[in-house]
Amino acid sequence: MSLRATSLAICVCAALVGQFLSPASLRADPDERPNIVLVMTDDQGYGDFSFNGNPYIQTPAIDQLASQSVQLTDFHVAPMCTPTRGQLLSGLDAFRNAAINVSSGRTLLRHDLKTMADVFQDAGYQTGIFGKWHLGDNHPFRPEDRGFDEALWFPSSHINSVPDHWDNDYFDDNYIHNGQRVAYSGYCTDVFFDEAIEWAKQSNSQGSPFFAFIPLNSAHWPWFVPDQYRDRVRQMIGRDQALQQELQQKLDATPSNLEDLISFLAMGLNIDDNMRKLNQFLDESGLADNTILVFLTDNGSTFGHHYFNAGMRGKKTQLWEGGHRVPCLIRWPNQLAAQKVDDLTHVQDLLPTLADLADCDEHLPGPLDGISLADRLRGETDSLADRMLVINYSRMPQFKVTYTKGNPAIPRRNGAAVMWKKWRLLENKRLYNVEDDLYQDHNVAQAHPEIVAKMRAHLTTWWDGVKDDVMRPERVVIGSEQENPSLLTACEWLDIFVDQQVQIRRGVLKNGVWHLIVDQPGTYEFALRRWPKESGLKLDQAIPMKQVTDGTFPAGVSLPIKSGRLKIGDFDQTSPADSSDESITFRTQLTAGPIEMQTWMLNSKQQPICGAYYVDVQRVDE
Repeated sequence: MSLRATSLAICVCAALVGQFLSPASLRADPDERPNIVLVMTDDQGYGDFSFNGNPYIQTPAIDQLASQSVQLTDFHVAPMCTPTRGQLLSGLDAFRNAAINVSSGRTLLRHDLKTMADVFQDAGYQTGIFGKWHLGDNHPFRPEDRGFDEALWFPSSHINSVPDHWDNDYFDDNYIHNGQRVAYSGYCTDVFFDEAIEWAKQSNSQGSPFFAFIPLNSAHWPWFVPDQYRDRVRQMIGRDQALQQELQQKLDATPSNLEDLISFLAMGLNIDDNMRKLNQFLDESGLADNTILVFLTDNGSTFGHHYFNAGMRGKKTQLWEGGHRVPCLIRWPNQLAAQKVDDLTHVQDLLPTLADLADCDEHLPGPLDGISLADRLRGETDSLADRMLVINYSRMPQFKVTYTKGNPAIPRRNGAAVMWKKWRLLENKRLYNVEDDLYQDHNVAQAHPEIVAKMRAHLTTWWDGVKDDVMRPERVVIGSEQENPSLLTACEWLDIFVDQQVQIRRGVLKNGVWHLIVDQPGTYEFALRRWPKESGLKLDQAIPMKQVTDGTFPAGVSLPIKSGRLKIGDFDQTSPADSSDESITFRTQLTAGPIEMQTWMLNSKQQPICGAYYVDVQRVDE
């Protein structure tokens, strides 16, 4: 063979080798990619587990998982539910993805963003959610709109929230399954795990990898739980009299209610039992070795500051360390060694990390605020790049805060925590070193002006990049083919907090504005309600206190509703109400596009009482 022919053959071979060994060709067969199960609990904090030193309670299944996992020991989320969920699913800061509050019209994850479910769906995964969504109850924000093939969920922040099925009480409830409300038997946490496991079995039998997201409502208030778990907690607390006395002294000093804490911890034991059941399924089905199992919580504890907080100050909704440092466990047998990783990490890192580990990173959107931790988890690098992170979110309107005299639901630069290594700059003025001062007793801003200046400059640059977008609320779509009719609730009143059915029962005297988009021009019908449709209650009806499975719901007061008013765009009309009616109905022509809507319930003197807590909307054919 001539030199030229030999050279040509070498080049051809090299090209072929390059083709077969290119990054794209080295990607795993889709059927061999790992399954991913992501479990996120609600309102449990860093110290609510025995693997993190809690002396009062044992969580053996989660402890065992921790011993087999990479433990991210300096892992942070937002101090409230929705911002954490939005950052988890989008990989973006809360102020960049628009999901910044638990209610008040600011829960909606930007409709144009690709979610974690979209990423894995695009990579050939079956995708399912089982539990709490909390990123929008209407089109185009529902989980079935955001990449989930299977969606079993309930609306808003907790079971028994305003848009949830009336009088759901954690037992034998109605949940939304692929767009339809369906009755389920059993305790909520058990139902979500059982349904996720059954779906995973079916997905596995079809030969495709699956992504199962199990975001629980437990251990969120109301603290309803099967009573057997309270008995177990009492036994654990009572096993050591000195420990029991110490706990009571802590609660007396707070003060807090021991029975509420027992119920909260009982919900944690139920979660632990379900984690054991999930692990047993993975082991017995032979899926454990090829499944990445992630466990984390969504914000700081609601009770940790009362009894045990792993040395940290703060709780849910607060910028103190205990409000946003939470456990995060990542297990992938034979692929990731069990270890503790002390680098500063954040919930928005999980999307790029899981996509990287599963060899699906080509489907990621970009750019993201989160970074892949995969090399660090594999031990291929000893540390992460030096980074600063910002935690900021919209507070509930009724909160009292020190960084503004205005409505704290409106985003502001100084409502932030900036994190850099072990430094924490809170509200742009107080500096703490949590390595030396975990409880954050000592503000050292004056002693370290250069650190303050560096972190303050980062916050300012970050704020300049988000301040315009974060002020624009996302809009619910009405009249679309995907959701017609639809239900609007007071949860979406911008910067007004009405998110609990107990508020509806008490008849809170509040009102607000819905920010909407009319999908199609046409005739629209609006039914204004004081009570939800499924309750069958009249406009001015009162209801007694109700005993439910594990507690009581308060009595519902009568409101003297004599007429209703609807203003949407240029339409503004008042209509009388009949005391035998359940709603006040209006019809109007609407053109397509963005629009604002407000309603009023009026008394006999045409004076406003409150807004309509519920509005059924339908585009009708005439």
